[in-house]
Amino acid sequence: MPFVNVKRLYGASRLKQNLATMRAKFAEGAAVAAPRAGSLDYLPIGLFGSVMGLTGLSVAWHLAHARFGVPDVVAQVISAVAVVAFVLLTCAYAAKIVMSPEAAKNELAHPIAGNLFGTFLISLLLLPIVLAPLSLIVARAMWAIGAIGMTTFAWFIVDRWMSQRQKAAHATPVWIIPVVGMLDVPLAMPALGLESLHAVMVFGLAVGLFFTAPLFTLVFSRLLFEEPLPDALQPSLMILLAPFAVGTSTYVVTMGQVDVFAEALFALTLFMLAVTMGRLRYLAACCPFRVSWWAVSFPLAATAVAALRIASARPGGLMATIAIALLALATVVIAGLLIRTVAGLCRGELRTLSA
Repeated sequence: MPFVNVKRLYGASRLKQNLATMRAKFAEGAAVAAPRAGSLDYLPIGLFGSVMGLTGLSVAWHLAHARFGVPDVVAQVISAVAVVAFVLLTCAYAAKIVMSPEAAKNELAHPIAGNLFGTFLISLLLLPIVLAPLSLIVARAMWAIGAIGMTTFAWFIVDRWMSQRQKAAHATPVWIIPVVGMLDVPLAMPALGLESLHAVMVFGLAVGLFFTAPLFTLVFSRLLFEEPLPDALQPSLMILLAPFAVGTSTYVVTMGQVDVFAEALFALTLFMLAVTMGRLRYLAACCPFRVSWWAVSFPLAATAVAALRIASARPGGLMATIAIALLALATVVIAGLLIRTVAGLCRGELRTLSA
């Protein structure tokens, strides 16, 4: 019996030593893996969603100028902010790629975060709308890069989905961005004088709408039968609104008219807005502010744009009221996000807000 006790004590002692060694090695590995001071490892590619939201809001205010006669200077100011944000983010993420290529590579390979690289490409497709009056050459060049890049990225993501077994838990709303983002390809083409490339507009519309059905079904199924989304991903629920809102504008731009199908897409947009707004009303209480909150900006702006397009083609008190209300909602939300983000930058909180 004493021999057994000694053996147990000896085993416990060895166990403690092993645990201490493991803790030391883990601490050493964590120190090596920790981001270097001053590095941009933490900068998320999804922050380009802010550029999308600002650009969409600018387009909405420009349409409001045409429909209701509001000062166009509002749209111009928002456009300037969107361009500045895009330049700063592009420079910052380029620095991340140069200084921390492994971090950028890991982000691209991530089954969820990798889809957010589409936000950069969509920004390239949207900004030409506001840049065209200033420099048509620059706007066309940016759109061409964005269109080729978006098509290539969509092919890459679909090929990855078909080549590798996916997990149901990874089917979050950000899965919609890479392929349904093809709906953004035609939006700038009228402003760029590229209506003759009608086949390209139809291609973007067809691919985007076709993949909306299965991807929306997959994501909705995941929300029904899997664990709830983590708090950090709750804002991404608003992305479910985007295919219908953007689809409305893309269909109207491509077909050159507002018909029953366009009105049906907009009706779906309003229904999904009611559903997602109901889910997000407790957002501030469930999780602290993060840059991921910008995920709500573009869907809201796209909804306002779609409403203004419908209101322009279908004059009437009801549609005008809906369009004004949605424009006001998008403006207030995006202004709040911008103010909070700038305040965080001034206080040096970007690393924390990007977590």
